[in-house]
Amino acid sequence: MSETKINMLQYRFDGPEDAPVLILGPSLGTTWHMWDRQIAELSERWRVLRFDLPGHGGAPAHPATSVTALAERLLATLDQLGVQRFGYAGCSIGGAVGIELALRHPHRVATLALVAASPRFGTADEFRQRGVVVRTNGLDPMARSAPERWFTQAFAAAQPAIVEWAVQMVRTTDPGCYIAACEALAAFDVRAELGRVGVPTLVLVGSEDQVTGPAEARTLVAGIPDARLALVPGASHLAPVEQPAAVTDLLAHHFATAWHDTLTAFPAPPAPVISAPVAPVAEIGPASPEQPQAHTGRTDPYQAGMKMRRAVLGDAHVDAVMADEDDFTGDFQELITRYAWGEVWTREGLDRRTRSCVTLTALVAGGHLDELAFHTRAALRNGLTPAEIREVLIHTAVYCGVPAANSAFKVAQAVIQEETTPRA
Repeated sequence: MSETKINMLQYRFDGPEDAPVLILGPSLGTTWHMWDRQIAELSERWRVLRFDLPGHGGAPAHPATSVTALAERLLATLDQLGVQRFGYAGCSIGGAVGIELALRHPHRVATLALVAASPRFGTADEFRQRGVVVRTNGLDPMARSAPERWFTQAFAAAQPAIVEWAVQMVRTTDPGCYIAACEALAAFDVRAELGRVGVPTLVLVGSEDQVTGPAEARTLVAGIPDARLALVPGASHLAPVEQPAAVTDLLAHHFATAWHDTLTAFPAPPAPVISAPVAPVAEIGPASPEQPQAHTGRTDPYQAGMKMRRAVLGDAHVDAVMADEDDFTGDFQELITRYAWGEVWTREGLDRRTRSCVTLTALVAGGHLDELAFHTRAALRNGLTPAEIREVLIHTAVYCGVPAANSAFKVAQAVIQEETTPRA
């Protein structure tokens, strides 16, 4: 398959061919059909383009592991279609794509709507844990828990057919692409860049959203210079599905009034209730103090090492280690971050899966069971399956000794059971 086709997203158009283009981006685990109930009204005024994430809705399963990669694929698709400037509305990860476009390609985005979005989606550990669960158990745990994440209890009880539709959307998603999207959300953090979003922005959130709720929405409004907040009562994460009329009215009013340069021919619909710009609810913290720089005549590997350490071991583990750091241990923590993680783990000669295999074997050989526990967890995060970890440990029984492998199996079994059991 050609590189061009791999970089294209699955899409569909609705609305007049000569109308300005409005793009609707989906949430993780959904398809473009999550916007079905907005199309009739929006397509009267706009040429509406909806797209599917890779591996979602039957789209080709070419994983994209960053929000930047998703944004670039969308732009490549638009370039092929001859679409240069557009309005954009996105839900959840679709909202992250919108922020990325506004930051990196401001000349392409005329105006923006962020639905159930956030400048940082929870913690990296939460999404990498989700990837571990899917890698081990498939998408069924995510499908079964989707209704409680996406809808209010009242809506789920009253609309069983829509709930079943939502569950089936998740079940038919490609697992590898779902995991890649989790990695993309784990790495997404634009809190320090929100001030550079230079387009009129509507931040829309369901009042009952427990995933990316009003607090996250207010952080977006506080950080984006020209942003307004719209709170949708009685809606959770998939507000366009749960409260379609309210969401449609808010989007139609925003795009008709904010996109002055190309939409002057369209009369604005009656104005729904949207809040005035709100005061900041929290200040974005300053960047961490710079770490000591090594005078080696080349780039200090400390920052790359810290990034790798967090990616492999998880924020929770690294934060706990750093919280215990004092004058006695500080130099040692700096040493392993700079050299073990910054010099060795970042080398290109082996991928992270292979490095995990080597590390597990070395820890078994040395009898370092405490470190074996968190490196078993790291191996799962790096993409090894429980079956592959089992094979590594069986291999160590031959070369490191049966007693060492026996102890290692006990440690690894406990970690794998904890990490791959879906959490309530």
